[in-house]
Amino acid sequence: MLTQGSYRFVHSSPWHFLCTLDLHHFEGIARAGYPNGEGIQLPPYHLQLLYRRLSSPIISLCVTPPPPPHAGSLPAMLLPLFLSPPNASRTSSDPRRLLQRSNARMGLYDDLLLRGYYTTRLWIGTPPQRFALIVDTGSTITYVPCSSCQQCGTHQDPKFQPELSSTYQPVKCNLDCNCDNEKVQCVYERQYAEMSSSSGVLGEDVVSFGSLSNLQPQRAVFGCENEETGDLFSQRADGIMGLGRGDLSIVDQLVDKGVVSDSFSLCYGGMDVGGGAMVLGGISPPTDMVFTHSDPFRDGNSPYYNIDLKNIHVAGKPLLLNPRVFDGKHGTVLDSGTTYAYLPEEAFLAFKDAIMKELNSLQKIRGPDPNYNDICFSGAGSDVLELSKTFPAVDMVFSNGQKLSLSPENYLFRHSKEHGAYCLGVFQNGKDPTTLLGGIVVRNTLVTYDREHSKIGFWKTNCSELWERLHKSGAPPPMPSAPNEKNSTAEIPPTLAPTKAPHYVLPGELQIGEITFDIIFNVSYSDLEHHITELAKFIADDLEVNLSQVHLLNFTPDGNDSLIRWAIFPADSSNYISNATAMNMIARFAEHQVELPGTFGSYKLVRWSIEPLAKRTWWQQNYTIVLIAIIGTLLIGLSASGMWFIYRNRQQKLTAYKPVNAAVPEQELQPI
Repeated sequence: MLTQGSYRFVHSSPWHFLCTLDLHHFEGIARAGYPNGEGIQLPPYHLQLLYRRLSSPIISLCVTPPPPPHAGSLPAMLLPLFLSPPNASRTSSDPRRLLQRSNARMGLYDDLLLRGYYTTRLWIGTPPQRFALIVDTGSTITYVPCSSCQQCGTHQDPKFQPELSSTYQPVKCNLDCNCDNEKVQCVYERQYAEMSSSSGVLGEDVVSFGSLSNLQPQRAVFGCENEETGDLFSQRADGIMGLGRGDLSIVDQLVDKGVVSDSFSLCYGGMDVGGGAMVLGGISPPTDMVFTHSDPFRDGNSPYYNIDLKNIHVAGKPLLLNPRVFDGKHGTVLDSGTTYAYLPEEAFLAFKDAIMKELNSLQKIRGPDPNYNDICFSGAGSDVLELSKTFPAVDMVFSNGQKLSLSPENYLFRHSKEHGAYCLGVFQNGKDPTTLLGGIVVRNTLVTYDREHSKIGFWKTNCSELWERLHKSGAPPPMPSAPNEKNSTAEIPPTLAPTKAPHYVLPGELQIGEITFDIIFNVSYSDLEHHITELAKFIADDLEVNLSQVHLLNFTPDGNDSLIRWAIFPADSSNYISNATAMNMIARFAEHQVELPGTFGSYKLVRWSIEPLAKRTWWQQNYTIVLIAIIGTLLIGLSASGMWFIYRNRQQKLTAYKPVNAAVPEQELQPI
């Protein structure tokens, strides 16, 4: 299932620096896997930081290394690159920068099972051009299709048109990048493990994070695609938002500008709900958040976020495994661009056996796709909240002894062809010893990537409600911390974990024939009435449905506002709207995730309702077959009649012909 679960391993050549260093000042290099000070490999993003922070030539590092870093400051290997006093840290080296810090609060869209990924909205250029980008912690660059691309697929939004942006600038060829054949412009190329690829040129423009974010638009470097292959060509999403470690990562660029702290958080919606929230910048972690160490220098130049996994418990019992099984190759990698979870062979077999031992009461069935040997079970019921009564609890145990408890939705996906059936969303990672944890593992989990302190935190919550609460809180940017403050990431007050499912979760599995929305827009009736068709088109585009599915049922003034009732019907090619799709639409309106141009003002969902697919009579279910049968019978009858008429005509002609000598009856002559 790697075609849908696109786990992305970027292959890029490290930069090399050859010089002799005093290891007493560079203890972190040995810990990062370098046995001596010669032939140090620096990834591009370290060199970028180095270029930006040194006013003297780079070779000066090899001549006059700085004093040893102070204990408790930034992770080893980064500090020697700063020409700062021993007690300096990245977050406090310039107190003036702290005044600018804010957060980019952004919604997440799509669904893990339906699409295989989550997307967010990003606007590029002046005026802004909107794009739906896959949130990918395993990629180090953000890119969108360029208007000049002849080998790009058809995606959700139009291609980026640099010529229409007054603030766009191409990144000119320089020592920090790969250049095109003419040595004029910087280029990029990325190849992924599922055999897809992206290549193009680098450009710089203003990037906006949406009207709900309090982070001002920022200039950033991104990729303008000239060629796509594989899944990148066929996917609906426009491109990738790279959140991995690297100089072209959107996170690194914002951190380097000093506008956000070195942290970001993702919260994926649960099974059947989708959506969620993303925050670029620090948050105040809940007191019961579970943390594990994340080593940014494990592979020298790895862009991945690894965690220190040591064992897995199923139903409270540990798997009988050597802890080193989770430490092979890249270790245990957390990758939001991957759909499912992939374990090394030994760990997968032990996990599968432990799960199956706990499910004696369920019937094992075939998976929804005959091309894959999925492990599926029927008889569990359709209510996600009740799955924990049937399926065992699973705990991920970290090296510090803390545990992350997984609900059944964190290792199962719903069988698409059988009601009340579920399949194991954990697979063997071929012969690769890497443990890869995709989005399914962190559904309904707030994950904080605290890069500043080299740790990743997990907190079980309802991610659909989390975004709604973040939106309603409207908290202003935090006051700046003192320069010597150890933790400067306390910027958003934590939200309480909800104790119940969101109010728009639908009971059971329904086949829906109509969804009705009553929405108030803070625009007057007279100003809005001439733009209803335009508004319907924006709604259809954002909900990812055809315009023909969006119907206006009622439009009335409500004081200075306008009250509109919309109905969404199934597409012509579909008999009904699925439960998951309906909840996703409702959630988007309820959580203000439907992005509309400012001319339509703000909106509020007043009420919604669903109409199950009406049971059709025998005639409604079979009228097409009956009609075809009647037409067929008429055609056969007409054909038979035509053939009989032709046969009879020919017989009459044969009868009318007489030989010359044939006897004929004598006729009486008539008088003249």
